[in-house]
Amino acid sequence: MKTHVGGLDRGLRIGGGLALPALAATGTVGAWGWIGALPLATGLLRTCPAYTLPGFDTCPGKPASAR
Repeated sequence: MKTHVGGLDRGLRIGGGLALPALAATGTVGAWGWIGALPLATGLLRTCPAYTLPGFDTCPGKPASAR
């Protein structure tokens, strides 16, 4: 599996992915908060299916040929 989710992107995904389900579990937001599991998974796995289609890559330091 190709990794293409970089550091800042990964941190924001994991942070939001933890916050949204926590808010949903406490009843602060509606059931839609469970959608936070998606950014959490993509942050932990460092890959995003939506990035694959346009070829988007936020990993720093990769040579252009590896992207």
